[in-house]
Amino acid sequence: MKDIPRIIGEYDSDKKGPLLFITAGVHGNEPSGVVALKEVFEILNAEKPDIMGKVIGVSGNQEALSKAVRYIDEDLNRTWTKENIASENKNSHEKKEMFEIIDVLEKYPEKDFTKRYFLDCHTTSSASEPYISVQDVNDNDAWAHKFPTYIIRGFSDIVLGCIDHYESRIGITGFVFEGGQHESKISEKNHEGMIWLALQHACELNLDSLINYPEAAKMLAKKRKNRKTFEIEYRHGIKDEDEFEMEPGYSNFQPIEKGELLAYQNDKAIYSEWDAYIFMPLYQSQGNDGFFVVDEAH
Repeated sequence: MKDIPRIIGEYDSDKKGPLLFITAGVHGNEPSGVVALKEVFEILNAEKPDIMGKVIGVSGNQEALSKAVRYIDEDLNRTWTKENIASENKNSHEKKEMFEIIDVLEKYPEKDFTKRYFLDCHTTSSASEPYISVQDVNDNDAWAHKFPTYIIRGFSDIVLGCIDHYESRIGITGFVFEGGQHESKISEKNHEGMIWLALQHACELNLDSLINYPEAAKMLAKKRKNRKTFEIEYRHGIKDEDEFEMEPGYSNFQPIEKGELLAYQNDKAIYSEWDAYIFMPLYQSQGNDGFFVVDEAH
């Protein structure tokens, strides 16, 4: 993707209300959220429906998006630590972009809105049902359960430095939404649907007031009847120097059994120790998470 502006779109109806701050493309090989934001803002600007407050769409790693790679120097979704932000050190490409995004967010302070919400759009390297990843702090979990997809708790508690960790830390309510597999066209539709539903719940947009009720929102809403909530049991981390190869064919939330061969790391077989579900199996060259094991929340 070329010439992606930092602010993809911004819309309001001059009515006091909340801020909905949407980020997409934090990983440059995950452009579908950017495509979805462009589509939504095109409709908002053409039809001018009433909303409360303001919605803004912001691009993540612009340089990585232009090169269709996950990151340039380091993972932008691991840089948002307290230490990195306090140091103000811009010694990598991603830290520079991180501070640019923070500069945008700081133009929309808490005092100007009744509440602030965030939505961070991602995709996965493996086939996946769309799902919400939520950090169980503030009122994030209650907010996430207004939406119809699978929900997973605890990812940000294990993998530090994510943008949603930072946003939650400064008191904004929200979650990450994973729309599906990187190259899948359905991921764009899932992201578009989630953005419409977020506008409905956060900014009181009446979707029936649009010329055409968004098909993407209707499609996503149908998933509510099968929604489950999961919690992370285990993370299998890998180092840059490791040789890691996931066994082929795994998709997110696929059941696994004790003793099942999951992957090879440095020529050593890795077997499941759980009767549970696989989550985020790694099928791309960049990344430090081999896979996760999750189970249904009780």
